[in-house]
Amino acid sequence: MARRHRLIRVSPRAVWDVLADGHRYAEWVVGTAQSEPARGQWPHKDAAIRFQVRLGPLRLANETVVRHCEEGVALELEAHAGVLGTARIAIELRPWGEQCLVIVDEHPLRGAGGRLHNVGFDALIQLRHRTMLARLARLCESTAPATRHLSRVPSAGPGVEGAGHA
Repeated sequence: MARRHRLIRVSPRAVWDVLADGHRYAEWVVGTAQSEPARGQWPHKDAAIRFQVRLGPLRLANETVVRHCEEGVALELEAHAGVLGTARIAIELRPWGEQCLVIVDEHPLRGAGGRLHNVGFDALIQLRHRTMLARLARLCESTAPATRHLSRVPSAGPGVEGAGHA
């Protein structure tokens, strides 16, 4: 099982806004070239996104289905990857002060990925998650309204020692 986390400098609501936009899926998910909602209302349970994976001149169409959605808190997906099988991807959003701790947990469910799953495979997923969370952070931090972007420490005002320091 590959589990990774990242602190994103926006509110959990701002992160959820990106996750809840099915058209933006390919912007943060590593390996996808384009995405579009296929059925249902993303990210509600059983909604699906169709996406493409490009391998040189090959274009493979795949699908991700929402298996569980707790708005603003958790999103669990089942990604279908053709002959490789399916994977469970759970994304949890935790408030961390005024920022958002994003936790991603992924493991293969069915098909070749499930049968061949090992520590080496988990290491590759960890690398993929590092890139995916960096993309998600860039996207959230660059598109969040200034009032929700939390990269600055607010000043406590004049005469207050240590303002903004722990």
